[in-house]
Order: sequence, then structure tokens, then C-alpha cells
Amino acid sequence: MPLSGRTCRNECGCSRTVRLAAGSSLSARSWRYRRRMPGLIAPTVRLHAAWLEAHDEWGPGVHEDGFGLHPSDELDSPAGFAAWVSRLVDQSDPAKPLDAGRVHCMYRWIVEGDRVLGGIALRHASSDYVLWAGHIGYGIRPSARRRGLATWAMGRILEEARVLGLDRVLAVCAVDNVASVKTIERCGGVFEGIRDTKLGPARRYWIKL
Repeated sequence: MPLSGRTCRNECGCSRTVRLAAGSSLSARSWRYRRRMPGLIAPTVRLHAAWLEAHDEWGPGVHEDGFGLHPSDELDSPAGFAAWVSRLVDQSDPAKPLDAGRVHCMYRWIVEGDRVLGGIALRHASSDYVLWAGHIGYGIRPSARRRGLATWAMGRILEEARVLGLDRVLAVCAVDNVASVKTIERCGGVFEGIRDTKLGPARRYWIKL
């Protein structure tokens, strides 16, 4: 089939020539979205620099729940970053034993190409910690917000929860986090109430699977 050339003139700034079959209706906009589809991937040392860039933009805080960070984690050096990634991968593996009181947790990074846009975590079971923090934790870096990524990522992680056999999951957010409230409600969250936590009052939602 003959091909025609079209130059990409999207916000990426490239001048790449796109080869299309004659008569194809692939527009510049649809090409952009094909090139920039987000994905969920397991933590990887390959994206060390990209993760640090996202972290520098974001800054530290409780919004990093989806990344599974501990205060003792040292992430700037390749060795420290690799040790952290290894811990996250082990915690995601149901076959790996954990310390008493901890539950397995699936960590996924929200990426677009080689950019890290956020993170989301799914805790596999209930525990004292899960019953106040929720089964799901997530966050999106500031420059990637208002694109529906949190809703998209939560929808994907809820499918993983179904595979694990969970019949419902708890999602929790700060009472003034309007964006998270909308995300949780779009994904089927049913409001249970507000509870005080060590991080302040939080809204609690249950999502049936």
C-alpha cells in the first residue's frame, strides 16, 4: 500500500515525518495521543533520573503515598535507588514473606514515554495501617494534573484488585482534597464518613468490585 509523508507539528516540538497509508485519516492529534499514551509500569532503576526529576518538582510530603517511600530511603545514589526499587518489587510479590503487621502492596509508576508522572499503590489486604490509610494510595506530579490521569490509573488498579480477589477497597483522602474526592467518586467510591487521623481529618470511601 503506498505511503504518504506527514510532518509531526505537535507540542513535542519535533519535526518527525509520519508515514501514513494513502487515504489514512490519522490526524496530527491522534498521532500525538498514540505517541503519548500513559502506562503503568513496575518500579525500575532504568528511570532513576526521570523519577528524581518528578520528585524534585513534587517535593516531599504525604502526597507520595503511591511511591512507598520511607524516611530512611536514600534515592539520589544509584545504589540507594536500586535498594528502594528492590524493596518495592519484593513487597509486590505475594510469594515473598513480610514483617509482621505488613501487607503485600503492588506499586506502579504512571509514565508517559520516559517521564514519570505519578505513582499508585494497591495494598493486597487489610491491616491497622490500611484501615486508616486505605487500600489505594496515589499521586500525580503538579505539571501532569488536570488530565484525568488519577482516574485512569485508579481504574486500572481496580482491575488488579479484582484479579487479587478483593471484593471492596478503601480509598481515603484529606477533606479539602477536592481533586481526589472527584477521582474516587468517579471510580465508584461510596462515602462512609470523615475520621480524624494523625495527618488530619480524612474522607473515607468504599469501592465495591
